Amino acid sequence: MGVIELAGVARRYETGGGVVTALAGVDLTVDAGELVVVLGPSGSGKTTLLNLIGALDTPSEGRASVAGHDLAAASRGELFRYRRETVSFVFQSFNLFPGLTALENVRFGADVAGRDDAVGVARDVLVQVGLGDRVDHFPAMLSGGEQQRVAIARALATGNPVLLADEPTGELDFHTGTQILQLLRDQASSGRAVLVVTHNREIARMADRVVELSGGQVVHVGPPEGGPVPVDELRW
Repeated sequence: MGVIELAGVARRYETGGGVVTALAGVDLTVDAGELVVVLGPSGSGKTTLLNLIGALDTPSEGRASVAGHDLAAASRGELFRYRRETVSFVFQSFNLFPGLTALENVRFGADVAGRDDAVGVARDVLVQVGLGDRVDHFPAMLSGGEQQRVAIARALATGNPVLLADEPTGELDFHTGTQILQLLRDQASSGRAVLVVTHNREIARMADRVVELSGGQVVHVGPPEGGPVPVDELRW
């Protein structure tokens, strides 16, 4: 049984001109310790899929279960606890608090998840992502790559079993981007279920499994051609 299990999941939105189908009958399973890349162009439904798994949106139909939580049937309070204790996001735009230091931003994630010794946890994960000497820096004092690593550290500080990354390298140069991808690869290796959404086909080569979306539908699922490759073999 997978950590993430979607069966026949659809998401439709009513607009002034009718109904728009963002996702149509999606089936997906992601296991603990697996890194899955959801690949597709803009408008394919990949961000909608991520938002449904993260409980930032709700399915119009179908079953969505993550770590034993039935998201379609959950109450508002249950969804709040789910977002606090089960799933963590890494956003392309970082979403750091500008008035907090790197340590305080990461501590926020640990505090929300109710971790003991939130300061110690925050320091440990900042060292893990290579920012042990930047703990007192504010976001404006950090490069884009360092800000993204703070965002990943905040997600790791929760200790949550599911990690969702939305275009995590979209704003980064190649060198920094591959550092971020290696961090995500390491999280899957440590037992987390990691789902990465991207339009970059090269990134899909590092995945255990690739899910391709087009027009809100899954058009292909399987390992990357030739099998997964190490992050240091990626080129774009």
